[in-house]
Amino acid sequence: MTITANMPPQRTVDGFTINADVTRGPFFFDGCDTLVKLFRQRCRELGPKIAHREKDYGIWLAYSWTDFYEHARLIGLGLTALGLKRGEVVSILSEDNKEWIYTDLGVQSVGGIASGVYTTDSASQLRYLVNDSDSRFLFVENDEQLDKYLSVRNDTPGLAKVIVYDRDGLHGFSDDKVIFLDDLYRIGRDFLKANPHRFEEEIDRSRPEDTAILVYTSGTTGPPKGAMITHANIMCSITGALLTLPVRDTDEQVCFLPLCHILERLITVFEPIGLKSTVNFAESPETVFDNVREVSPHVFTAVPRVWEKIYSRVTIMAGDSTHLGRWAYRRAIATGRKRADRLEEGRKVPLTTAAAYAFWDFMVLKNLRRMLGLDRLRRGTTGAAPISPDLLRWYQAIGVTVLEGYGMTESSGVISLNLMDDCKTGSIGKVVPGGELRIAPDGEIQYRGGNVFKGYWNKPDKTEETIIEGGWLRTGDLGRIDNQGFLSITGRAKDIIICSGGKNISPSEIENRLKFSPYISDAVIIGDKRKYLTCLVMIDQENVEKFAQDRRVPFSNFKSLCAAREVRELIGGVVAETNREFARVEQIKDFRLIDVLLTAEDDELTATMKLKRSFVEQKHGRLIEEMYG
Repeated sequence: MTITANMPPQRTVDGFTINADVTRGPFFFDGCDTLVKLFRQRCRELGPKIAHREKDYGIWLAYSWTDFYEHARLIGLGLTALGLKRGEVVSILSEDNKEWIYTDLGVQSVGGIASGVYTTDSASQLRYLVNDSDSRFLFVENDEQLDKYLSVRNDTPGLAKVIVYDRDGLHGFSDDKVIFLDDLYRIGRDFLKANPHRFEEEIDRSRPEDTAILVYTSGTTGPPKGAMITHANIMCSITGALLTLPVRDTDEQVCFLPLCHILERLITVFEPIGLKSTVNFAESPETVFDNVREVSPHVFTAVPRVWEKIYSRVTIMAGDSTHLGRWAYRRAIATGRKRADRLEEGRKVPLTTAAAYAFWDFMVLKNLRRMLGLDRLRRGTTGAAPISPDLLRWYQAIGVTVLEGYGMTESSGVISLNLMDDCKTGSIGKVVPGGELRIAPDGEIQYRGGNVFKGYWNKPDKTEETIIEGGWLRTGDLGRIDNQGFLSITGRAKDIIICSGGKNISPSEIENRLKFSPYISDAVIIGDKRKYLTCLVMIDQENVEKFAQDRRVPFSNFKSLCAAREVRELIGGVVAETNREFARVEQIKDFRLIDVLLTAEDDELTATMKLKRSFVEQKHGRLIEEMYG
């Protein structure tokens, strides 16, 4: 079965003009066929209007489109003066900030290729990425990230210069290969005086088939591979955003996911340039909830772990409120769910339910949304990992629409998406405009469209394995398409568990049900070639600590918290409740708690907080064997 979403050859949508062939392009957006041409056009058009904001000493400061262009130009020309050639790679190792996107667009504008590096990556991982990408220049945020480079300096001979954004802690530091951003700006200004038209000339030289950015895969199935994303891919993605879930020029957004990730790059860099919205950079991943409350964004995109965390906080807060408060919360949620169920079924909401919802919305839910910073939210979106349908229904019950989508690095972002007026909870939506979906005979989801990447950097063999005859992208995910065209994932091909009895089990649905509990951060189902299923559980530290404190359960650290009898009984109750929803062969017979706090620096987790199943099973093999002893 193949599903195609046709894209009209030319039309005007919300004032934007698009021109695109269904599968091949060329993709024009407002007359531009590359991101950097569109970037220049937007900066000239919008000039003094606010492009983004960033906090400095607790105060939100605004920066215009003119600021964006001028800084990107100085960075691009500075690198050109230092010897950057078209087609060479520049790596960026920094948390999200305005300098990140200045560098991104500056590099692309002069024909370079921008490649992000996660700040959680180790020095050895940095060495691998810099060498694998043949990077000529490396930007680092501060002294902490500079230390990573210095520890592998002798192993990265291809780097010409390292540029540091922040001087704090580095006053008096001197190294012949290291300069600061201010130095690069000065070099760029001097080059601009001698070559006043060079930047614009380089932008004019950009072509749709040029590689614009390099995005490394998360490495869940082997060493990270650099996916080459072209300007044509990006323009296709912007066009798709306009036709599915567009942002408005009055919309406020919050950037907090790593800009190395294709999803955040699409949301924070590509879409705002195309659709003129305003980006607010969160201070850090730890302050994102506070920053969301301050900004009250109109659209908000987050990975499932963030949506789960918000739900967990609300659940715990509701449990701590007065008897009346708990009763009111339960009534409000129950009414919201009745209304949400009707809407999900496409049926009219009865007047009595609508009136009850209006009452509870005024009394409880509106205040809850305001407290969370979601009071202006038109829609939320989620992707990068599976999310529990029950969690999406909870958000719908409190008056927040969260739409699930699906994509991968190799698709330059989105493959399928639920829409505001065309949504099916539990699915990952319909194929994006201009794309084609099919299910291969072995159940694999395959995709074809203008946003399919060019290939892997210096890895033609891997490219041939991933893009097969006819230009179809192999996703590695298993799925099905229903008679309405909605796509659902049934599992990851490499994750399918085959019990010793021969039964094929997809672990993701069971894991998602477990993660709906506010006490479980993540879970890994085990059982391939074994008699029964078991589970490794990561508890939610904050919520389980509070559970223990409220019940005066003694613990001194995370390890002892996991060892507490009451905590194990708590998680055992969640497992037992989950088991009731599955067939006997799919039920969890035993579990163990991972008693080490995991962060993105650990091998078990990617930077977007996805568990690397193979690493978890390898590192915690002793716990697994205990359950089968």
